[in-house]
Amino acid sequence: MDSSVAATSWPDHGERRVDDVLAIQRAARKGGTRALLQWLARRTGARIALSGPDDTPLAAGDDVHVDAEPLAGAEPSALARRVAGELRARALTTLSVVEQDVSVVAVGLNGGAGDRPGPVLTAVTAGPAPEHLPRLLADASSALDLCWREERAETQRLRLELAEARNREAVLHLLMNGHVSTARQVADVLGPDLADVIRYHVVATAPDLKPALARRCREIRPDAWVIPCPVYDDHIAVLVPSEPGTPPDAPSTFATAVTAATDECLVGVSDVVGLRDAAVGYGQAVHALVTARTRAQRWALFSHHPDPALVIGAPVRDWARQFLAPLRTLVPQRLQDPDSIELTVTAKSWLGFSSGATSLLKIHRNTLAARLRHIERLLDLDLDRLADQSLLALALRTETGPQVPGTPPGTRADALHALDELLRRQAVVDWALRLLRPLDDAPDAARTLTAWLRHDARLTPTAQELSLSLTAVRKRLARIEELLDRSLLRPPTDRHELWLALRALRLAEDSPA
Repeated sequence: MDSSVAATSWPDHGERRVDDVLAIQRAARKGGTRALLQWLARRTGARIALSGPDDTPLAAGDDVHVDAEPLAGAEPSALARRVAGELRARALTTLSVVEQDVSVVAVGLNGGAGDRPGPVLTAVTAGPAPEHLPRLLADASSALDLCWREERAETQRLRLELAEARNREAVLHLLMNGHVSTARQVADVLGPDLADVIRYHVVATAPDLKPALARRCREIRPDAWVIPCPVYDDHIAVLVPSEPGTPPDAPSTFATAVTAATDECLVGVSDVVGLRDAAVGYGQAVHALVTARTRAQRWALFSHHPDPALVIGAPVRDWARQFLAPLRTLVPQRLQDPDSIELTVTAKSWLGFSSGATSLLKIHRNTLAARLRHIERLLDLDLDRLADQSLLALALRTETGPQVPGTPPGTRADALHALDELLRRQAVVDWALRLLRPLDDAPDAARTLTAWLRHDARLTPTAQELSLSLTAVRKRLARIEELLDRSLLRPPTDRHELWLALRALRLAEDSPA
């Protein structure tokens, strides 16, 4: 670029300078550092860049560089870095250097912390620098300094929030893995303390709204634990302290407050549970989200009562203890092998969240697969089959207390036969009829659900049997979710309870009158 042309393009008029200052302010307000650098590049035709105290490039306006004439001589970026370093070394505010027909103008910002120097704004042009380039850079430096400070503070805040979220997520992992005492120790450091009795709340919102909504949740309940969901990007887990003895149908003041604060969320609320029942409470809250979708208030309590284990009654506990005996009496052969507790937690997490268990437990998918195969060998199960999943899910939900001495481990066939005897009870049949009653007037939905469960909750064979497309099957299942108020497609689902219900009804039909 010819220097005479560059000079004549910079008239020394106060009015033009005022226009430039106003344009600088507009660019800073609308787009911050990046937009301001781009405006400078367009306005000056120079190569504009901002570098940190250690010469690290912070931002540049090169993507809109308008000087078509290549810069000869020294490599522009290297020369700009050298001039910026000299400006810092000499503690200057501005510095202009011409070398091999290339000019560099450097202006220091005031954004350093303490005695540390701030960033340096540089402009590189061909030939002598235009007369008013230093003045324009100086005019822009104040707004640029403010933008950079604000953006740096925001970056640091986000880093702190991320570190805080990961620490709190670690506490949730400890609770999910049954390490309550360790979780309490970590919580004591991070604060607030973990209450003995809590209600899990899962707040669903758009991923880009999560940070602001998480802050709002903390403002509403400072004594609650607010944790990003480790499985779903659009979920926030909130552990709200509760009083012992709180009835299951007691309204949630937290859910009411959150949904009143924003229209961009849904809230699912669990029963009142103890810390040791973290997986149960979390699963209940996610289930309640399905109900919340249809509620005008946009929040809902977990309402899937009664639990099938309670309907079956006390005998199911003995059945579960016998069924899980090989797992409960497991002695790891090697130090690195999972023990009974780890396998139990893995099974519960996988049954609830499927492949999402890897995120929940922070384990590799190969580790998850190996643990599931181990459980299959111990309990004589095929966990690819929905029937076997349902057996294991029911057993894990109902098995309590120590292993009964001398109880012989049975085979899968023995366990299924013993469970069938329990499912034939009239109370269980009545429960199944109530659960599936909403499908009485929807024969296509009932047929779809039956086929889907018979094919181990797999879409492709279900679609083939019904001569439907995969999309049509998904739509029918979504409709069934609405009718039954149950989750089918997104874990945690109710497929295991529904399998038990259909099994009970089938056994009742096959029983002699």
